[in-house]
Amino acid sequence: MTRHTISHPQFYLTAPAPCPYLDGLYERKVFTHLTGLHAPALNDVLTQSGFRRSQNIAYRPACENCRACVSIRVRVQEFQWTKSFKRIWEKGKDLVGARFPASPSAEQYDLFRDYLETRHDDGGMADMSMLDYAMMVEDTHVDTMVVEYRRRGPDSFLTGTGEGPLLATALTDQLADGLSMVYSFYDPEVKGLSLGTYMILDHIERARQMGLPYVYLGYWVEGSPKMTYKARFKPQEHLMPDGWTRPDNT
Repeated sequence: MTRHTISHPQFYLTAPAPCPYLDGLYERKVFTHLTGLHAPALNDVLTQSGFRRSQNIAYRPACENCRACVSIRVRVQEFQWTKSFKRIWEKGKDLVGARFPASPSAEQYDLFRDYLETRHDDGGMADMSMLDYAMMVEDTHVDTMVVEYRRRGPDSFLTGTGEGPLLATALTDQLADGLSMVYSFYDPEVKGLSLGTYMILDHIERARQMGLPYVYLGYWVEGSPKMTYKARFKPQEHLMPDGWTRPDNT
């Protein structure tokens, strides 16, 4: 029975809930479980089909009368380094992003809480406990990593890690064709480094060095202020009914 479930995933539909992106609308999601030996391959296929991962669940919007959520991915080899991106990259030259296994820490959680309270105090994650956060990070059956960003120290060239307080963290899945940024957060008190943008630029550079063609940024919703930043990273592809398509403006 277990073998059959892993090889042939079952999909479920959630009940309607208020849309977090567009006021007055309701969302529904279709989801399945990512467990067992086939989870990494299934995650690859589903991500390429517009799904996102949360713990051991893969989901995508299935709203009856709305198609506003669009899956997007950045084309790494052709990425356009604008003057703004170059400035942010230069400002971040003293940052080190160190890759670790998907393991939570109290320091990560403290930073996570500070970020939510400042940027998303009315969101669905606002009440997450340390246990909830730990599950978000380590409840995974796929190739997941945590990237911790700190300032460069005198021994960073030897250790490959930064020193001092944790400034930003990214929870990321490595896929066969790219990196999928599951969730990222940063110190809202740090000014001038544009840490949210820097983390995406860093993942684009990581994917380039790894020979991976895409960085998956999740969903973009036209008209949602929360999603505006994603449109800046070009060229990108959008998942449309006829497959992944490069929009005319990218």
